[in-house]
Amino acid sequence: MRITTRAPSLPRATGGMGRLMLRSAGLRVLGAIPLLLMISMLIFALMDLSPGDAAERLAGESATPAQIEAVRAELGLDGSLPTRYLDWVGGVLRGDFGTSLGTNQQVTDMLVTRLPVTLSLLAVSMVVAIGVGLLAGLLAALNPGRWPDRLVTLLSSVLLAAPPFWIGLLLVLVFALNMGVLPAVGYVRFSEDPGEWLRHLLLPAIAMAGIPAAEMARQLRGSLLDVMATDYMLATRAKGLGAFSVIGKHGLRNASIPVVTVLGVRISQAVGSTVVVEQVFNIHGIGSLAVRSVLQGDIPVLLGITLLTTVMVVVVNLLVDLSYPILSPKMRAAA
Repeated sequence: MRITTRAPSLPRATGGMGRLMLRSAGLRVLGAIPLLLMISMLIFALMDLSPGDAAERLAGESATPAQIEAVRAELGLDGSLPTRYLDWVGGVLRGDFGTSLGTNQQVTDMLVTRLPVTLSLLAVSMVVAIGVGLLAGLLAALNPGRWPDRLVTLLSSVLLAAPPFWIGLLLVLVFALNMGVLPAVGYVRFSEDPGEWLRHLLLPAIAMAGIPAAEMARQLRGSLLDVMATDYMLATRAKGLGAFSVIGKHGLRNASIPVVTVLGVRISQAVGSTVVVEQVFNIHGIGSLAVRSVLQGDIPVLLGITLLTTVMVVVVNLLVDLSYPILSPKMRAAA
């Protein structure tokens, strides 16, 4: 009897696997919806418990109880907590985050104006972090125990211990005040001048990229050394391929899972770091708006910012989960 060992045809296998991965991605997206609803309930309840009465503050110190009640009714603060939450969620689903108590502007307009600034800062900082982290991790993994490895280990330890605002102040002192090669503060829109946009974002982006780059370098070094010690990689090297070829074709992909996980966590943390970094560099993004809203007790703006940043973190984690089957054949088969 003739036994065939031919593998299934590639187009059919790829199509079936693609449908499975799309199904898995769809389930993960649907699973994020109740998570967002639960987080929004928690955010709204915590904001409601915050001290201070917005109606009293807006009515003024000399306002009568009747005037305060009128302001409370006008703002819709006289209803029960579930009623106000449902009204707020209904408005959010229609793209209406309410009206700012401090500026009387629509919160949606304020978020739309500030969000591109913060996204630009996050994008440039992550490009810097990924580029530096990959190069440093590769350099350390290709020279284990030698001076490049020790240098990367030392620098990553220093960066992991240094907060972004401290790095930012140091960068301003060196590159803006002493050398004068980069601006210390401010932001220029990409549509106005792409070159100035990048120059104004470099220092804050480097300040935010320090910790993610250091973490990526460490994770990539450890993962690559583990992968290079496997029988599969030893057999690949025994065929005569150079270290760079082996790492480029096989090592990086097999070692990328923990690196991507770390990157996802660090991006989520970088969203929070924008609050401090935007203050240091006088950048008018979501972070600086959050600080101003806290000082003014502007609850509608704080609710919008908190929900928006939560969505950003959920999306980042979702993208990280969806990247696992692409990077790992074992996880792709299990999807």
